[in-house]
Amino acid sequence: MNWLLVIVGGAVGAPLRYLTDRAVQTRHDSVFPWGTFVVNAAGSFVLGVLAGAVAASGSSGASGSSAVYALLGTGLCGALTTYSTFSYETLRLAERGRKFLAAANVAASLLVGLGAVLLGAELAGGLGR
Repeated sequence: MNWLLVIVGGAVGAPLRYLTDRAVQTRHDSVFPWGTFVVNAAGSFVLGVLAGAVAASGSSGASGSSAVYALLGTGLCGALTTYSTFSYETLRLAERGRKFLAAANVAASLLVGLGAVLLGAELAGGLGR
């Protein structure tokens, strides 16, 4: 039954990614892929909150938490975030001679993604204490 939850989460996450990407990118007159950057950071934060909440509850795979994780973690966040688009946009920047922006995209995406997941986990963990 978890596969249905993944489908539902993905059905929400994919259009949310597309709409957020377009809304963010149209507000920036830049070749930097701000839309992808924002959705990846947001998805990392949501996944961190989810992981932190599960850890704070002391649950290690109970059926309720696995259903929530399937819906929000695998489904929503899996469809919201996009490693393939991040990779493609970074490659395109490098191919167009924007090597500094390509490197900045990689470094910033990794740092912000890790920071967002840690912040989300700490926030959720702190709320559960």
